[in-house]
Amino acid sequence: MWAVRPLNGSWRGKTPFSDSDIREALLGTLEPLSEARTKPGERRVSARRGRVGEENDFFSILLGAETMDRIVLTGGVPLRGDVEISGAKNATLPILASTILGGGECVITNVPRVVDVVTMGKLLGILGAKVHHEGNRAVINAEVITSTQAPYDLVKTMRASVLVLGPLLARWGEATVSMPGGCAIGSRPVNLHLAGLAKMGAEVSIEHGYIRAKAKRLMGAQIYCDTPTVTGTENLMMAASLAQGTTVIENAAKEPEIADLANFLVKRGARIVGAGSDVITIEGVRELHGSDHDVIPDRIETGTYLVAGAITRGAVTLNRCCPSHLDALLMKLREAGVEVEAEKERIHLNAAARLKGIDIRTLPYPGFPTDMQAQMVALMTAAEGTSVITETVFESRFMHVEELRRMGADIKVEGNRAVVTGPTKLAGAPVMASDLRASAGLVLAGLAAEGTTEILRVYHLDRGYERMEEKLRGLGAAITRHKEGAAPAETC
Repeated sequence: MWAVRPLNGSWRGKTPFSDSDIREALLGTLEPLSEARTKPGERRVSARRGRVGEENDFFSILLGAETMDRIVLTGGVPLRGDVEISGAKNATLPILASTILGGGECVITNVPRVVDVVTMGKLLGILGAKVHHEGNRAVINAEVITSTQAPYDLVKTMRASVLVLGPLLARWGEATVSMPGGCAIGSRPVNLHLAGLAKMGAEVSIEHGYIRAKAKRLMGAQIYCDTPTVTGTENLMMAASLAQGTTVIENAAKEPEIADLANFLVKRGARIVGAGSDVITIEGVRELHGSDHDVIPDRIETGTYLVAGAITRGAVTLNRCCPSHLDALLMKLREAGVEVEAEKERIHLNAAARLKGIDIRTLPYPGFPTDMQAQMVALMTAAEGTSVITETVFESRFMHVEELRRMGADIKVEGNRAVVTGPTKLAGAPVMASDLRASAGLVLAGLAAEGTTEILRVYHLDRGYERMEEKLRGLGAAITRHKEGAAPAETC
């Protein structure tokens, strides 16, 4: 277990913190800074040294994420067996951020042990919340916050850090959050977040790379999102929970992770209806209280292991998943010739038949998820005929294609379309991952390839997949991880 908490003693840190400051604080080795000055928005920090080195220790994951590990796998083995799906990273992050709204202790279970979750825990600790992780359980108490600033050194490593903007503003009347910056897979502007908060009465400005927002108390408003935005919808919904009056968000994103966040907030006393539809209505309340919550299963991890079974011509069973969150993917797998049987919390897949080429178009939920695009491009290299995959959500999400070509794939990129001609017998090769889901796509390609595949920059995987090598080995894959040097900071 590790903990991050504010200190009433003599250690002082400066804000924004550097990566080394944060790392030292988490280890409990930050030296007293006798001459450091505190300014408005700054805070004191410390940490208790936790047990480091246990397999299930969150901080051991963080230490592993700081290395340029590589994955080596030998393909050609059909995957067989059962795998248990972890909690959804993209539901956990806004749920953790929402604890800043205060109201007592929150106990979150089915929390995936991935680096992005560790990063959010670090951020909450820097803001002053008491954060404890043990296994797949997180306990957060944000009754007292000692800073309203989310520093660049953390936000640059995970764009979802911007999710603290709405809760800080709603609860504490001010927020200073670093602009997230660029992203490897394309632009993800936060203008819709800011426009919505401004409609709720906030004074919002951007100064020196930081978003600064102030409001005595947010007021309910009618908000229309020009395009559905997941983090924007979540930020505005959290902010509206403590606003005065009623807020209506139209053209809201409809992802299951948004509904899970709303369910958690409702347990804590929020009044929210319509989450999961394109119109969400929030009646603000004065305060929330603590609650327990079990995070929904990760639909993208579920889809990734389904494709792993299909690309290796295997037979796999996925347990503790939610098939209803994957209707578009399951339909496309069946269209490609894969046998898929869905139960309440389980999916059986058998891929003994030949795969057929299909066309796919990524869309916001409930359409085909963009986070499954790279995996399906890899699968279509094994399918007969021509497949056309059209990416409509992000403009730069075909960077994995060049790496698949190194393995022998016949893929042409035409604007926002990838044209895949198959079947191609992939050959193992050294490849480099460019982002989280591209990493997964390359792992899947390596599972199907002849010979050995070496994947570099797999620290991306650790951001969103819990124990991926262990789970794949449980299905029969020949896959190992090798430790290397330090990894650079990433923004996606």
